[in-house]
Amino acid sequence: MVFRHVHNSNLIYNTAWEDPRLDRELMQLNSDSRVVMITSAGCNALDYLLDNPAAIHAVDMNYRQNALLEFKQALIRRGDFEELFEMFGFGSHAEYSAVYHRVRGSLSDPARKFWDKRIGFFNPTSLKKSFYYHGTSGIAAYVMGNALFKLRPNVKNFATCLLDARSLEEQRHAYELFEREIWGPFSNWLLRQPTLMTLLGVPRPQIKLIQDSYPGGLTDYVKDKLRHVFTELPIADNYFWRVYMTGSYTLGCCPNYLKQENLATLQQRVDRLKSYTTTLSGFLREYPGKYTHFVLLDHQDWLAAHDTAALLDEWELILANSAPGAKVLMRSAGVNLDFVPESVRARLRFFPERTEALHQLDRVGTYGSLHFAEVL
Repeated sequence: MVFRHVHNSNLIYNTAWEDPRLDRELMQLNSDSRVVMITSAGCNALDYLLDNPAAIHAVDMNYRQNALLEFKQALIRRGDFEELFEMFGFGSHAEYSAVYHRVRGSLSDPARKFWDKRIGFFNPTSLKKSFYYHGTSGIAAYVMGNALFKLRPNVKNFATCLLDARSLEEQRHAYELFEREIWGPFSNWLLRQPTLMTLLGVPRPQIKLIQDSYPGGLTDYVKDKLRHVFTELPIADNYFWRVYMTGSYTLGCCPNYLKQENLATLQQRVDRLKSYTTTLSGFLREYPGKYTHFVLLDHQDWLAAHDTAALLDEWELILANSAPGAKVLMRSAGVNLDFVPESVRARLRFFPERTEALHQLDRVGTYGSLHFAEVL
C-alpha cells in the first residue's frame, strides 16, 4: 500500500538506472526500429535516438516521469547547450525559472501542471542545491549521503578519491578505504528498511527475490554489487554513481544526451520520441502495431508477484504486436527467468551467453540479471 501511494504521488526516478551502453549493444537499433519502452527518467530513450530508430514510444503509468522526459526534449529542441547542461548536468541553474518559462508553452498540460509546482527542484540556493536530490530516489540518496557524512566525516573525502581514481588499481585501494567507512551498524540497519527501498523504487517482491536467492540476503547483495562496480569497472565514465554521490554530472562523465557533440543529432531526431501515460498493455491496446523492440526494465518482477493475470495479458499483447524477430530486453532483481511465465518462454529465444557476459560490465550493477530474447 505504501509503495503504491509513493509511486502514485511522486516523481520516482530523476535519472535512468539502467546502462544504455549494454542495451544498444544488444538491441542493434537501426532506421527500421520501432521501440516500445518504459519511460523511467527518459535518459535512455534519448540515448537510443543516437542509433537512428524510426520511432520510440516511451510509456509510463506515472505522468511525472513523462513530464521529466518532455522537459528534457523541450530543452534539446531549444538547442542551448549551456542551459541544457546546467539544468540536467549540474542539476541547477541560477535562472531556472526563466529557463523553464522559455519552453513551458511547448509542454503538455500534465507536464506544465507538474513543473509549475516543482521547478524549484533546480534552485541552486535551496537546501539540496540539485535536482538530483529530488524525487524519491534523489531524496533517498540525499538522506543516506548526509547521514553517512555526519556519522563518518571522512566518507566524502574517500568518495572523492574513488571518483578521481586514475586506474583500476587506484580505484580498488580507494574503495577499500571507502567501504570500511560506509558499512557499520547504522548503514546495515538503514538498508533493511522497507521505506528506503520504496523511495528507491524497489518493491517488496524484488526485496524478497533477493532475500530468497542471494546468499547473505539483501545486505550482502548490495555490498557485493557495489564492490564489483567500484573495483572491476572503470569509474571515469560511471555517471550513474557519480550523480548520486555528488549531486551532479561532469562534462566528461554524463549521459549521452548531455554531451555537446550529440545535441545537433538529438535536435533532428527528438520528435521521433513520444511519451504516453498508461500501462504497457494499455498502450498496445490503443496503438497496436508491429514493433521491433520492447524494453521492459524490471517491472515484471512486480507483476509476477502481485498480478499474474496482468502479466500474462501484457505478454500476449507484446507477442501479438511484435514484428517478425522482435527483440525483448528485461532486467530482474532475481538471477533467473522465473518471472517470465513458462508458456511465454516457449515462444521466445534467449541469449544467455551474450547477456551474462554483458551483465558483468553493467555500470549500475544493482540488478540480479539481464535478459534478452527474440520472439519466435
